[in-house]
Amino acid sequence: MSDLAGWGNYPRIPTEQLVPARAEAIAPLLAGRSGLVARGQGRAYGDAAVGMATTLTSSRLNRMRRFDPASGELTVEAGVTIADILATYVPRGFFLKVVPGTKFVSIGGAIAADVHGKNHHRDGGFGDHVIALRLMLPNGEIVTCSRHANAELFHATVGGMGLTGIIVEATLVLMPIETGWLVQETHVAEDLDAAMAALERTAAHTYSVAWIDCLARGRALGRSLIYAADHASAADKDRFAPARDAFPPQRRAGPSMPAFMPSFVLNPLAVRGFNALYFRRGARQALTPQLVHWDPYFFPLDTIGHWNRIYGPRGFLQHQCVIPAANARRVLAEILDRVARRGSASFLAVLKQIGDSHGLMSFPLRGYTLAMDFPIQDSLFGFLDELDAIVTAAGGRLYLAKDARQSRATFAAGYAGLDGLRDIRRCIGATDKLVSHLSARLGI
Repeated sequence: MSDLAGWGNYPRIPTEQLVPARAEAIAPLLAGRSGLVARGQGRAYGDAAVGMATTLTSSRLNRMRRFDPASGELTVEAGVTIADILATYVPRGFFLKVVPGTKFVSIGGAIAADVHGKNHHRDGGFGDHVIALRLMLPNGEIVTCSRHANAELFHATVGGMGLTGIIVEATLVLMPIETGWLVQETHVAEDLDAAMAALERTAAHTYSVAWIDCLARGRALGRSLIYAADHASAADKDRFAPARDAFPPQRRAGPSMPAFMPSFVLNPLAVRGFNALYFRRGARQALTPQLVHWDPYFFPLDTIGHWNRIYGPRGFLQHQCVIPAANARRVLAEILDRVARRGSASFLAVLKQIGDSHGLMSFPLRGYTLAMDFPIQDSLFGFLDELDAIVTAAGGRLYLAKDARQSRATFAAGYAGLDGLRDIRRCIGATDKLVSHLSARLGI
């Protein structure tokens, strides 16, 4: 037994850890065990990838099986990461159709969380671009699932947080790109109304995301920088930087946080100062198109190793909600006002437009998603309960891949597919076999 945590370093939970080297080694490990869940790279923020008794890590299931450049279809084992795929295929002129905010996510984890990116409003979630997957059921049987074969199980697995089986392999579709660059525009929004208008105005771009100053108050409430971008064509690259390589390599990792930072480092004064400087710096780049490398555009925090340590040894919580479009302006303003008055949120706050989802338990709803990180303090939990009540009253919900503390009532109010997932779990014998700390906490 050893202690294990998600990316937020909270909670830390004792669990048996297993690391199979081949898919065929998994079935014997399932036999006679209960309370098990699969884990990829451990980038779920809370307790979703920690088993009640046993955690099966897929990191050694990291082989790429087949690629068809004509169709873009790529088959990989579940432990292959987004970083692995991009390092291999960007130089060949291909990119994943959806990527989250970190490339250090396994493909199995990306499917289980149905991760979304800066283009969900146009292209949907990760699961929308999965053709098929091979899933090991609790009895050790491996079945192929797709929209045409075992379709109900497929839709429950996409966004199902690993509670329908062990994903061992998946076939995805990559898209062709002419270069490894993006053409980015920065738009300045002085308040929340302007930020939402800018996101709507830039929705025709492939990618659009807002960094939001969640500590700004008064008339500056919700001030933001909106980054809109499209993949650069060869002509774009030649226009901006003719001497640069068309396909720049993945950026090397930068400095790593050597240890947990003291809690006083992220004090409100320091964060407000950082946010003000960041906003002014971004404003200077407004409306001037720039050629940007694919790696820092999609994964800005990946250049800092163990950046989660900045929140200190107690860890942090991320509150990521989605609010349906009809209620979004009013509800986001209320949430941001409460956060700004409390004064303890970090500089990592993101606002995005988001579309419909298709997985039974997938997070997105058509509207807006707001993600904010908070260093753990004793008073934080009650405050987040207050935010949860605002979200559920507006018909929204919280992202399971980021959750470590929401209540069963909040969860049940947000996810209409819960009873359907429970039925599928009963049918395949997963109710007691596949149990994470998240599923036990939320009664899944």
